[in-house]
Amino acid sequence: MEWTDSAAAEQARQGDQRAFGVLVERHSRSVFRLAFRMTQNEQDAEDLVQETFLKAYKQLHRFDGRSAFGTWLYRIAANCSLDLIRARKNRRERQTTLTSETTDWLDRVAAPDPSPERLARSGQVASLLKPALAQLTELERTAFVLRHYEGRGIEEIAGVLGVQTNAAKHSVFRAVQKLRRALEPVAQVAP
Repeated sequence: MEWTDSAAAEQARQGDQRAFGVLVERHSRSVFRLAFRMTQNEQDAEDLVQETFLKAYKQLHRFDGRSAFGTWLYRIAANCSLDLIRARKNRRERQTTLTSETTDWLDRVAAPDPSPERLARSGQVASLLKPALAQLTELERTAFVLRHYEGRGIEEIAGVLGVQTNAAKHSVFRAVQKLRRALEPVAQVAP
C-alpha cells in the first residue's frame, strides 16, 4: 500500500507498525544526513536517527498535520542533534577530527572518482569547515545545514527551528558570512 506521510502517520498513530516502518524507511536517510552534518560523527548520527524515530513514535499524538511530517521530524532530529552537541560542550569534550574511515565514507557518498586535486582541496576545506561550523551558534548551524546541505526552503527551516521566516533567513546569512571568513584562506589559493 502506498501511503502519503500524513496517512502513514495517522495509521501509525492507530497502532499500525507497518505504517510507521514506511515513515522510517522514507525519512531515515535524510535524518541521518542532517544528524551527521550537525555532529560530524557517523556513530552519533546513527544513534540520533534511532533517537529521533523513537521520540517521533512516542510523540505521534502531537503531530497535527499543520506542517509536513518531514518538517516535524526534522525538528525532532535537529533538537536531538543540538542536545548532543550541548552535552558535549557541557562535558568539555572537543569534536574529534574526521577519521580516515569517515572521510572514505564521505568520498563514496559525495562524488564518483574525484580528481587528486579535488580530494586535496576537499581536505583543506574540511579541515577549516569543521571547526568553523563548531563556532556557529546552534541556530546558525542548524539553519545552514538545513539550507545548504539538505536544500530546505526558508519557510521549512523556520518551521523546523520554530522561528519567523526573517529570523531563519538572518541565521542562514550570518552562518554563510562566518563560514566565508573561515574559508577565506582556501578561497585565496583557489585555481
